[in-house]
Amino acid sequence: MKRVFIIATLLMAVATIDAQKPLRKAFKDKFLIGAALNAHQVRSNDQKLHDLIRREFSSVVAENCMKSGSLQPREGVFRFDDADRLVALAERNGQAVIGHCLVWHSQAPDWFFTDEKGNDVSREVLIERMRKHIHTVVTHFKGKVKGWDVVNEAIEWDGKMRESKFYKIIGEEFISLAFKFAHEADPDVELYYNDYGMDGRLKREAVVRMVRKLKADGRRIDAIGMQSHVAFSTPFDEYERSIEAFAAEGVKVMITELDLSVLPWPHGNMGAAVENNFEYQERMNPFRKGLTKEMEEKQTDFFCRLFDIYLRHADDITRVTFWGVGDGDSWKNNWPVRGRTDYPLAFDREYRAKPFVAEIIKMAKRYKKSRRK
Repeated sequence: MKRVFIIATLLMAVATIDAQKPLRKAFKDKFLIGAALNAHQVRSNDQKLHDLIRREFSSVVAENCMKSGSLQPREGVFRFDDADRLVALAERNGQAVIGHCLVWHSQAPDWFFTDEKGNDVSREVLIERMRKHIHTVVTHFKGKVKGWDVVNEAIEWDGKMRESKFYKIIGEEFISLAFKFAHEADPDVELYYNDYGMDGRLKREAVVRMVRKLKADGRRIDAIGMQSHVAFSTPFDEYERSIEAFAAEGVKVMITELDLSVLPWPHGNMGAAVENNFEYQERMNPFRKGLTKEMEEKQTDFFCRLFDIYLRHADDITRVTFWGVGDGDSWKNNWPVRGRTDYPLAFDREYRAKPFVAEIIKMAKRYKKSRRK
């Protein structure tokens, strides 16, 4: 009887150790597991934070410090300090670096689109500014960055082109040109298109058309980034159809900005449409003191269903990246309603793993090794 008890205890210990296996090891033969890091985290002396980043993640992406407004705040003046720190951190940790992002209508410096009088620049001037920015940035990080989000959020929910300055001044060709310039600067770096709302049919179809057009133009595109700022209302069937549709076009799929808000939405899930903001209301902030057991279980169930999709499509998915490390640093605490307390990530405010983390690690073990080499 004593022997049976000892064996049972050992088995329980092994199971506990397995459940606590780091995410990067659990998914090593499936896909990269990543996190977005902000400049404060990269510069931080918080050893607990840095231990977690090194232990749990196999890739990192810059939350803001590689966007054009951060890298080139004034024309011809490039500031790489924060981005270089992030790359150095990743190199020490043996992590892949994803560059985010080269061309985006938001968080671009005002000078990018205007002349000295404040008027819109010509098509030729904007193309040259875009070329110079992409060439300078991609060349600076050549050999250090695995891949770039070349163009970010160029398509609206309804599948139409976003009326950004890039589109208004250059036209739809700005997408093709951006991929051309990035490939010129580093022929070996991977090139991606990244967007939110990819669980919608119209956007999915528009992205498929864009991939086909890029290929027809002779451009290289390696993957589609599905941002995945998901909500409990996210339709799993449409979400999975998008993965399948993009893979069918001969590109890989990346889950690039994963987070799940547990808070009520003022007008439904808006993905990452940062132009929408709403005034604070108490009823929109129901978990100031912590998640209820019921909500914790609901979040666990959602992430398990999501990772079931990822694991079944592991041959087509190359990366799953959470948009942040711990709940306290998530942008969802301040958007679309500032000042709320949200719980969208894999680790809480004390950098403790959420219950769903142990569950998806167990799921990864059950799935057969990916056929990718």
